[in-house]
Amino acid sequence: MPDQLVFQLSGTCNNYPWGKKGKQSLAAQLCAQTPGTGFQIKDDEPYSEMWFGDYPDYPARKLDTGEPLAEVLQRNKEKLLGKKVIEKLGSQLPYLPKILSIAKALPLQLHPNKELARKLHEKDPNSFTDPNHKPEIAVALSKFEVFAGFKPLDEIAPLFKLEPLRQFNPEQPDKWTDETLRNVTKNLLKSDLETVKKVQRELSNIPKDQLGDAAYILDLLPRLQGQYGPEDAGSLVALLCMNFLVFNPGDAIWIPADGIHAYLAGDIVECMARSNNVLNAGFCPPGDRHNADTFANTLTFKAHSKDDVYLPSQKSNKSKNGKTVVYRPPMSEFDMLKTDLGAGESEELTPSEGPGVMIVTSGKGVMHADGADHTLKEGFIYFIAPGVPVKFESQEGVQIHMAVV
Repeated sequence: MPDQLVFQLSGTCNNYPWGKKGKQSLAAQLCAQTPGTGFQIKDDEPYSEMWFGDYPDYPARKLDTGEPLAEVLQRNKEKLLGKKVIEKLGSQLPYLPKILSIAKALPLQLHPNKELARKLHEKDPNSFTDPNHKPEIAVALSKFEVFAGFKPLDEIAPLFKLEPLRQFNPEQPDKWTDETLRNVTKNLLKSDLETVKKVQRELSNIPKDQLGDAAYILDLLPRLQGQYGPEDAGSLVALLCMNFLVFNPGDAIWIPADGIHAYLAGDIVECMARSNNVLNAGFCPPGDRHNADTFANTLTFKAHSKDDVYLPSQKSNKSKNGKTVVYRPPMSEFDMLKTDLGAGESEELTPSEGPGVMIVTSGKGVMHADGADHTLKEGFIYFIAPGVPVKFESQEGVQIHMAVV
C-alpha cells in the first residue's frame, strides 16, 4: 500500500489554569470533535490549549493508527517533509500549531532567541527542552485581548513621574531610551511583594485625568488583581509599559523572539517555531517565575506600538478562487493560510514546498486531495504532504486555518 500523503490527525489538550472551563473552551470543543480518541470534556476542568504538531509534550497522532506524528514523519521524511525542510529546517515539522482558549492572563513572558535558547538548554534541559527560538503568531477566532510589545517611550515616561512610580526610575532622565525602559522593567519585577501591593493600591487612587490616554489602567487593574492578586508585579509592567490591544476575529499579531507579551482573553489559532522555551516574569506563582535580571536583559525593543505587532493578512498566491488569505510573519519556518467559504463555494490551493497541517475551525465540507475525498467538520485536523494540491468544497460554509512551509 503506498504511503498516504494526506491523513487525519488527533490533537492533544492540556489543562493550564488560565484556560476556559469545560464546554466554554473552544480548544476542548474542537478536540472532542475528532472521532475515536475517547476525549471527554469535564465541566469543572480548564482546557487551555490543543496542540497538533509533532512536539513530544502534547503530540498530534495519526488518527487511524494512534502513532505520534513525529514517528510517522521520520519514517518517510523525503515524501512527508520534503527537501526544503530536510536541508534547511531540521528534518522535522518546523512549526507547532495550537488552539488556545484563554479565560485569564497567561504568564507575562518572552521566548528566548536561538543563542540564549541554546545556552539555557545546555544548562537546564529539563526546563528548556530544546535549543530553538520561538517567534509566534496568533490569529483571533473571537474577540482577543492581549498585552504585546512596549508602548512608545513618550507614553511610558510621564507615568513614572507620578508619585507612586518615581521610585522605579530614580534618575528621572529628561529623555527615555530603551535602556531606561529595561531598567524600569527590571526594578518593577524585582520589587518585593509589599511594595507591589502598596504601589498598586496608590495607583488605583490616582484620578483618571492624571493618566490621560492611559486611564484604561484603572479599569484593567482590578481585573488583573482578581486573577493574580495585588502583589503580582506583572500587572505593573503590563499596564504601565506595554500595549493593551483588542482584536477581532481574523486579526493577527506577530511576537518576535524576545518579544514581551501576555495573552489576556479570547480564542486563537497560535503557531510558532518548533519550540517550547519560555521565560516567565509575572501572572504566575512566584515559584514559576524566572530570574528578573535574565528576563530584563533578554528583552529586545522591536515592538513599540500596535502597528509593530499587528500582522495584516494578504491575498494568497496559492489561491485559485480568491477565498484564501495568508499571514506571512518575518520568519522562515511557516506561513498561515485562512480559507473562508460561503455556502456552495469552493477553493483550490496549489502545492507547497513543505508540509501543511490544517484544522477546520468552523463549518463543514469536503477536501479532495491525493486522489481521495476527506470529510471536513469543525475540529478535524489533517496533515498534507509537500507537492499535494487540495480542493475544498462546502454546501454550508467552512473556515480552515493551515500552517504551511
